[in-house]
Amino acid sequence: MSFSVPLWPSRSPFQRLGLPLAALAGALSVPTLLPAQATRTPTHTRSGIQLSNHSVTLRIDALRADVLRVRMYPIGHPAEDASWAVLPTSRKARISVTARPDGFCTDEVCVAVSRDLRLTISDRAGHVLQSDALPVEWGTHGFTVSKTRTDDDHFFGLGDKPGPLDRSGEAFALWNTDSFGWQESTDPIYKSIPFFLEMHNGRSIGVLLDNTYRTFFDFGRKDPSQYSFSAPAGPLDYYVLYGPEPKQVVEAYAWLTGPAPLPPLWALGYQQSRYSYTPRSQVEAIAARLRRDKIPADGIWLDIDYQDRYRPFTVNPVTFPDFPGLVRELASEQFRTVVIADLHIADAPHQGYLPYDSGIAGDEFVKEGGKNYVGAVWPGPSLFPDFTQQCTRRWFGSLYKQFVDDGVAGFWDDMNEPAVFTYPSKTMPDDVVHRIDDPEEGFSKRTATHLEIHNVYGMENSRASEEGLLALRPNLRPFVLTRATYAGGQRYAATWTGDNLSTWNHLRMTTPQLLNLGLSGFSLSGADVGGFGGSPSPDLLTKWLMLAAFQPIDRDHAAKGTRGHEPWVDGPAQEAIRRRYIDQRYRLMSYLYTAAEETSRTGIPIIRPLFLEYPHATADNHPLDDDAPGEFFFGPSILVAASPLPDDVAPYEVHLPPGVWYDYWTGARLDRREPLGSQDLELRNPTAKGEPRLAPLMVDPGLGDLPIYVRAGAIVPMQPLVQSTKDKPDGPLTLRVYAPEAGDASAAACQGDLYSDDGTTFDFRHGAYLRLHITCSVAPNGALTVHIPARKGHYRPWWTHFRIEAIGFNPAQSRAEFGGHTTALERTRLGYAVTVADRGAAQSIILE
Repeated sequence: MSFSVPLWPSRSPFQRLGLPLAALAGALSVPTLLPAQATRTPTHTRSGIQLSNHSVTLRIDALRADVLRVRMYPIGHPAEDASWAVLPTSRKARISVTARPDGFCTDEVCVAVSRDLRLTISDRAGHVLQSDALPVEWGTHGFTVSKTRTDDDHFFGLGDKPGPLDRSGEAFALWNTDSFGWQESTDPIYKSIPFFLEMHNGRSIGVLLDNTYRTFFDFGRKDPSQYSFSAPAGPLDYYVLYGPEPKQVVEAYAWLTGPAPLPPLWALGYQQSRYSYTPRSQVEAIAARLRRDKIPADGIWLDIDYQDRYRPFTVNPVTFPDFPGLVRELASEQFRTVVIADLHIADAPHQGYLPYDSGIAGDEFVKEGGKNYVGAVWPGPSLFPDFTQQCTRRWFGSLYKQFVDDGVAGFWDDMNEPAVFTYPSKTMPDDVVHRIDDPEEGFSKRTATHLEIHNVYGMENSRASEEGLLALRPNLRPFVLTRATYAGGQRYAATWTGDNLSTWNHLRMTTPQLLNLGLSGFSLSGADVGGFGGSPSPDLLTKWLMLAAFQPIDRDHAAKGTRGHEPWVDGPAQEAIRRRYIDQRYRLMSYLYTAAEETSRTGIPIIRPLFLEYPHATADNHPLDDDAPGEFFFGPSILVAASPLPDDVAPYEVHLPPGVWYDYWTGARLDRREPLGSQDLELRNPTAKGEPRLAPLMVDPGLGDLPIYVRAGAIVPMQPLVQSTKDKPDGPLTLRVYAPEAGDASAAACQGDLYSDDGTTFDFRHGAYLRLHITCSVAPNGALTVHIPARKGHYRPWWTHFRIEAIGFNPAQSRAEFGGHTTALERTRLGYAVTVADRGAAQSIILE
């Protein structure tokens, strides 16, 4: 193949190197690739291998046994070793490898490089995990990396791109874009997360292309035999993460880019929002109605109309008099106030507008033609902070001081693609100049055009917000919600899917979007409940509120000019259904918070595709999710089985992974192990040659029904209902024990985790937490023993007693033994229960 590397124009892949073009002339002027035999002798390093031909160098390093970094650059001119996405400690990590003539091996993978610099990665058993279909293509339009693809490959990730969960056969561009009313075919939209997970024949790998320019990913649309990733400029720098299980890939990605931090507990509660609740009296009325109707809620959000002339960091004194008093009033009713805080600063000289005056004094804004760039957004002509400067982020973070002093609990970074109203591109011009001054990330001090910074601009905005809040209140967990971001942005903010619409199709698309966001690091994510644009029908709003109760961020939000989205707007019958599901979210708050704590350590998302928990559920190892759109795991044990077509009234099939399951609502046991007889199967499917299979699990839920299942052996904590996470639950903490499969004596057969802390501060870092790994076992005589270990951590929780509720358990004597005492079991709607004191020490409870 040809290999053409001319002297690069301004949009070259080497623009980011910070080297003069003259210094690259010798390396970049060769028109064709030398023959394979001209490749230089490889250099083995302690952590990998380096090979060069006459013009480029390929370097591969093992950061861990399961994480490889691959770089290519002009010979003698390595790219800047820096990253906005990858943690410095991970980027600089290295392990020793075992050299081979054509590559090297770690304990997990082997790397081989051909003489034309094509890369093949295999596991230690020789199974090919990834192989270059072609040598890397370089040209005036950047680079393209092409990998071999088969029909058995499945791809996930890239954040919240619309469309199916599985990206196979699709192609995408990554360029953060304000996309109001996006549709299934819209691309790009708000985020650029150049990470994907690939599954093939039961083995999984992940790829992060760390390039901030407009990048492209083709998962077989152009050529079904290949998948590719490319960019018009910037470094060729990517990471390969090996599983073999998908969970291991997700955990490795969290090691590489950082997990989402543990949020404040209130952020997991129900949130009520609108564009806009104004004036102050309407905010007060909404809060009062939520409490009067006993709809649990934790947050009320204020959109831009609370501001003075739409200027960020201001309050309209006419419509919101005594703003601190309003925040205090809401706090007294156990509501947190969240306000929008857009990044664009009104161009308002000599008007006493502090963000403008202090920003001008500190020279904090991006430039065009040597002057401050001005673009039109909500306040009119506006300036844009230069977030690639450490000093600018500190300045911007300091602007939150008054709001923090007033008691505002959370902040909403919107319009940060960045959105600009002036141009068809909806963003600032390509030639706007940013000043990079961020040595902590490895960058040299230099300037860069907007082409390089655009995709990280929103992330650095949320970084400035989060770091500013930490500087103002170092021991208070911040909450920031961002619309635009990049890989690694989960370290700074939660996110949502942007300006969706009030349609059944947008409700359907919510699940795959949130699942792919979770796989891409953003475990804390949500979608505007009810749809932002448009007015949902009563049934659509009900179904959306039901589903959102089992998603990480549960925010009901609507645009101007739409009818109300509040739970009560369609009368008592619809409100009762909606309240019931919000109630369930609060009853499961301990379970949800435990899942959030897990993601803060491991990166495993709160809601999960089926394949993350059951990667080998199908005979040919294809992801079960391809058969079950609409289904997902809420935490590790609860499977939500929403309809794949939510507006369809016909029955649909639920695809449960193999094993024993329980109906969450009724406690009914479903054994998905026992096949039908071959005769029945042949009548139904004569081509199956008598091979037994289970009958389809068909459901026909009514308006207020959402099928939910719990896997056998799960232990799910549940708490008494409260109206706010700040309320102390009244009663014991229930441990719902779902009896394991008979005869399953494995260590993982029956278990569940419980985590608690004060929900607000960072005191958990100093031991002020509670952690329990609870297990159970079934004796040959059928007795069920629940073992509660001694507490880890010194946090004292709100409960003093445990209520053990066993589901799928049939006692012989209907009694419980614990601590030398015997007591009768209580018969419940779902099973049998007993209440015991939480002694803080290890104890076993025997139900028989």
